[in-house]
Amino acid sequence: MSEQTPPAPGGFGVGSHIAGYRLDEQIGQGGMAVVYRAHDSRLDRRVALKILAPDLALDEEFRQRFIRESRAAAAVDHPNIIPIYEAGEADGVLFIAMRFIDGRDVQTLIHQQAPLPAARVCDIVTQVASALDAAHAHGLVHRDVKPGNMLRDATSGRAQPDHVYLSDFGLSKQSLGTSAALTAQGQFLGTLSYVAPEQIEGRPVDGRTDEYALACSAFEMLAGQAPFRGDDSLAIMWAQLSSEPPSLTGIRRDLPAAVDTVTAKALSKAPDDRYGTCLEFATALRQACGIRTGSTAPGKVEPGPGATRAVRPDELAAASGAAAASAAGGPPQGPPAATGRAGTSGRETGPPESGEAETGATRTGMVPAGPGGRSGAGPARGGQPTQANRVPGVRPTRASPTPAWSRPRRADRAAAVQPDGAAPGRPAAASPPRRTVSPGRGRPSRA
Repeated sequence: MSEQTPPAPGGFGVGSHIAGYRLDEQIGQGGMAVVYRAHDSRLDRRVALKILAPDLALDEEFRQRFIRESRAAAAVDHPNIIPIYEAGEADGVLFIAMRFIDGRDVQTLIHQQAPLPAARVCDIVTQVASALDAAHAHGLVHRDVKPGNMLRDATSGRAQPDHVYLSDFGLSKQSLGTSAALTAQGQFLGTLSYVAPEQIEGRPVDGRTDEYALACSAFEMLAGQAPFRGDDSLAIMWAQLSSEPPSLTGIRRDLPAAVDTVTAKALSKAPDDRYGTCLEFATALRQACGIRTGSTAPGKVEPGPGATRAVRPDELAAASGAAAASAAGGPPQGPPAATGRAGTSGRETGPPESGEAETGATRTGMVPAGPGGRSGAGPARGGQPTQANRVPGVRPTRASPTPAWSRPRRADRAAAVQPDGAAPGRPAAASPPRRTVSPGRGRPSRA
């Protein structure tokens, strides 16, 4: 078994031509292949061209399977599976031409920023899980799911920071009747840090084998390290076969305890003890982390433009009592309502616009009472006069019905509608306008 990095397959290098593709730049190299950014001279487009090690072409069974399954993977149309343009053999080597993704893989992201935020991990895992389930529906098992095969497209235009493509389906194997982990040339199919126990033992594999590898990848994104580690390949292999996965919450204290339950199930040694599909695992992980679909942070939802909030009964009662007391000329009753600038729902958004009240409008849309318990009805900061109990710049809203337990008594209502000095039940005599002082400005204005 070998995971050594090979030399450039077939002696190809930058500037060489193979199967109608010009090799422009080496962009990746792994245990069995080298990846180049290449130019397709026939269609005048950039592609990613993967050239496999020459000794793999000597394995007749692998060669036939590689070409067959590359073409099968090309038939799977899914937004998170990298499109395959061509696969075949030329000049003694196997190659596969794919869409060139202008971005980095998730393994690079882990090296740069690990541990990753839970919301971002759930977004990546969900995309890859959807791609895997689509491949499994076509009878394909990837067998080498890992962060290095998750390519991030920086030009997708999505609101989320990552649009992920799953690559390397040309190295997958059909699930029916195939289980060998080694080629005839001794090459190991898979990466030991993410390989499932049944794959190591040569037992039959299915979609749950990919789920195990996806769970290893999710663990590494969240913890910054793979779940099963060792000083050499044999130690890692033994850990995959016999060791229980470590606790994620022991590494990251900010994660809920339910995350350990989810990862332990997905990393079960027996396939029957895992989730039925990769998306089931992704959904369980998202729920355990407290991430809502489309969220970018756990438990946090930013209100959009025009957002409203429900008024609590105690706020409604306090507002009703304050309005009745203000109209009756008495001090407000009950606890004060939470205040904030008009139109900002209690959040500071900068200085008030022209004509906007700066006297602390409450969330109920009422202007606080001025001196003597009267509402400030004069002009605010040189703006146009407004009606009482109105705030400039805030549109009126439909009033909510006042609960019976918060309505003023009949006698209070009768008194509340009378001007000062008028007897209840009698029409009030017209009185000349009085000059009052607007709160905080010291200028007289008419009430």
